Amino acid sequence: MSLEHVDVLIVGAGLSGIGAAHHLQSSCPGKTYAILEAREHIGGTWDLFRYPGIRSDSDMYTLGYSFRPWREAKAIADGPSILSYIRQTASDHGIDQSIRFQHRVIRAEFSTADSRWTVEAERGEQRETVRLRCGFLLICSGYYRYDEGYTPDFRGAERFTGRIVHPQRWSEDIDYADKRVVVIGSGATAVTLVPAMARSAAHVTMLQRSPSYILSLPSEDPIANVLRRVLPAKAAYSIVRWKNVLLTMLSFQLSRRRPQLAKALIRRGVKRRLPSGYDVDTHFKPRYSPWDQRLCLVPDGDLFKAISAGHASVVTDQVDTFTEKGLQLTSGAELEADLIVTATGLNLLALGGIQLSLDGRDIDVSQTMSYKGMMLSGVPNMAFALGYTNASWTLKCDLTCAFLCRLLKHMDDHGYRRCTPQNRDQTIAEQPMFDFSSSYVLRSIDRFPKQGSRPPWRLHQNYALDILSLRTAAIEDGALEFSKGPSSVLAAEQVAA
Repeated sequence: MSLEHVDVLIVGAGLSGIGAAHHLQSSCPGKTYAILEAREHIGGTWDLFRYPGIRSDSDMYTLGYSFRPWREAKAIADGPSILSYIRQTASDHGIDQSIRFQHRVIRAEFSTADSRWTVEAERGEQRETVRLRCGFLLICSGYYRYDEGYTPDFRGAERFTGRIVHPQRWSEDIDYADKRVVVIGSGATAVTLVPAMARSAAHVTMLQRSPSYILSLPSEDPIANVLRRVLPAKAAYSIVRWKNVLLTMLSFQLSRRRPQLAKALIRRGVKRRLPSGYDVDTHFKPRYSPWDQRLCLVPDGDLFKAISAGHASVVTDQVDTFTEKGLQLTSGAELEADLIVTATGLNLLALGGIQLSLDGRDIDVSQTMSYKGMMLSGVPNMAFALGYTNASWTLKCDLTCAFLCRLLKHMDDHGYRRCTPQNRDQTIAEQPMFDFSSSYVLRSIDRFPKQGSRPPWRLHQNYALDILSLRTAAIEDGALEFSKGPSSVLAAEQVAA
């Protein structure tokens, strides 16, 4: 029985998967496509996470799609608003009709003989095996495991008589009203949870092993709100998008070139929002430089307001052991709690955990090199969408999808059936794919592809440079190798057989 075939198969119906489908529809209208989504709903991250206060840590003028202006007043949007935005985009453009839900992709094998991928997925609760074929595979599954977050092996956790929950497992039955809550962690999730829970909890304590850099920005962009009143929506959106891109780039470059100045500016902002005499250096002075890890964003200074009002507090210490009543710290202090939230991070997962194979041989993605942050050396007709670590996720995914459409049209125009990045330059050194010191990255970086020491194998982490690389640079750059038919070696083997 012949397998169903589409020109492009997209894995994942989250923010990047829906954006990829729109690019294909608008730039390559003759291409057929389907989206395989492991879960039951559109939205990816924004459908998965349901913890209190869930929101973006990027402004929606850059996190939003380039083709669909963000029209809400709040630039720092809550999770439900972002989810609605994604789902409405899919509905308005008919993308939702091409999604196959509860299809978890397990394996994808490329055949050089016919220049096609055979993709194997498990469908539904019964895990029925489903296979499809495609000419090009685009993986938009993000970079972390959806089925579990990261929780350290805390000693004595079984003794705690209250409830322990990871934010990735948040459910509606969790009651924290008038309860003592301890949130373990200091990253974006923790600084979101603390002020949100502090509105109804008896008290919320953020217990951190070490501080993170935290910036306060207005939840509404006053410039954007003015421009929307006097300009067409698309024009206003484009101007504000570029304003925010440039400001983020300026922040990143300042942090890398003048880290001491960046530290001083951030500290001044934090000190101004906390009560007089607050021990800023103990609780808000990280050991690393800004942008060595992603900066945490708090809209309208909500975390600092909760601390100043006495509804929340920060403790910088380490967990020695859980007790019946809460946590014993290495300093000897004890934190009593009714609920403990382990905002301790993600488990990273390369390419959604899909096992790739080429002509019957499994591919170890950790031994490949990333081409322009979107393809893998030695792997034909496959791309992946990953966002920036120092800017909004969608900015890079948008450029990746635009490049993919250019690539597909180029292949059609020249009769190419295969496109494979190949690094033939022996002087290019391997480097970790993510230049980030966050614990969740360091735990898993060895399982991800490498990047190279020079373009096109090096990630710019720079939107302006990536526009030149992905939107305007020549497709045939020497690193991409194109073929019109099966390789001569494989063809000879087939004849001999």
